[in-house]
Amino acid sequence: MKQPQTSRRSFLALAALTPFAVAATSACGTSGPGASSGGGGASMWYLSGEPNQTTMQKAVDAFNSANSADKITVTYFQNDAYKTKIKTAIGANQAPTIIYGWGGGGLKTYAEANQVEDLTGWFDQNPDLKKKFFPSVFGAATVNGKIYALPNQYIAPIVLFYNKDLFQKAGVQPPQTWDDIMSLVKTFNDMGVAPFSLGGQSRWTSMMWLEYLLDRIGGPEVFNAIFAGKPNAWMDPAVIQTGTKIQELVSADGFIKGFSSITADSQADQALLFSGKAAMMLHGSWTYGSMKKAGQNFVQNGKLGFVPFPTVAGGKGDPKNGVGNPAAYMSISSKASDKEKESAKKFFKDGILTDTVIDAYINSGSVPIVNGIENKLNTSEDKEFLNFVYGMAKNAPNFQQSWDQALSPTAAEALLNNIDQLFLKSITPQQFAENMNATLGK
Repeated sequence: MKQPQTSRRSFLALAALTPFAVAATSACGTSGPGASSGGGGASMWYLSGEPNQTTMQKAVDAFNSANSADKITVTYFQNDAYKTKIKTAIGANQAPTIIYGWGGGGLKTYAEANQVEDLTGWFDQNPDLKKKFFPSVFGAATVNGKIYALPNQYIAPIVLFYNKDLFQKAGVQPPQTWDDIMSLVKTFNDMGVAPFSLGGQSRWTSMMWLEYLLDRIGGPEVFNAIFAGKPNAWMDPAVIQTGTKIQELVSADGFIKGFSSITADSQADQALLFSGKAAMMLHGSWTYGSMKKAGQNFVQNGKLGFVPFPTVAGGKGDPKNGVGNPAAYMSISSKASDKEKESAKKFFKDGILTDTVIDAYINSGSVPIVNGIENKLNTSEDKEFLNFVYGMAKNAPNFQQSWDQALSPTAAEALLNNIDQLFLKSITPQQFAENMNATLGK
């Protein structure tokens, strides 16, 4: 769904960046895997892309100015590249002090291998800090009853966005049901407009469709059984039905032609929506901020619409259920020195989600994961979208963490590969279910 969290999926591929990483432009310099900051502090890896990168850099700069003995050195990576890089670094005991992540299955793997610090006692010593966050965000940070990560950033549900101008030209309303979606596919194809934008090369963007469809068809119990590793959980009829509907949508030319070569890191999928080449886009709420920044006043002029994911006839899922990222997460490498760990914890306490950072997230169109921000949301120029997101997260009977974050890294990679094949129709829905069923327990 994929991040934190980013949140997890933030993600402007700046033209000046290398395919892998870019160093922060602050005076604190950069650090490679496992390196110290050179200033007695800690190293951190974080995701590139606006507005998150600028917000984090300002937070780091402010902290470093006030804490010369505990400076944080940050290096930025594109989202997809980071996932590979961090797994390799952790496995080689060369992780940065502060590890950006998405909680869930990946964090569980690191925690059980003693690669990240147990922060439970530290949170007990800092109860005011823990009370600052929404209680729900700690679920994905907890493994076997212990907390291994600091929640940060903002709530990031997956949202169905649409281009109001195109809908007005077509004389249609946003979809409320799956039948509406299939009808709109024909409408927009007849207009010569792609019904849905999709950065399919990134794979996790396609996953969002499966997450919502499976919930709407079978309810949260189906994925809960998968997450619990119950025998044959992936063979549930709802999984087959989900895959079938996806392939029906692909066959009806529901997605932009060439979707499998479009990346989310480049934000090309977002550009298709705000440029009018695609009518709709299912994506994370974090894209609101990047479209506001890069969309040539598309957001500012009120042309961006947003609605919950539609219902499916006969489905068991509550239409108020959400999917996405409850937060992003930061862990501390167990291999870091005591001094680096101390600096990281000080940054966690004094540098993350300060009032300045909270305001920056709200101003970029995001809902920070902290209590008592209702007045801030209501005075924002983006209050309509912010309250929509806040309501989705607050009122959802079930909020499903993105699958590639909830599952183990091994199962998540198999999932993304099989999703890619499902969307390309190189495997059947039955084969998708069978392939994924073989990953249970891995």
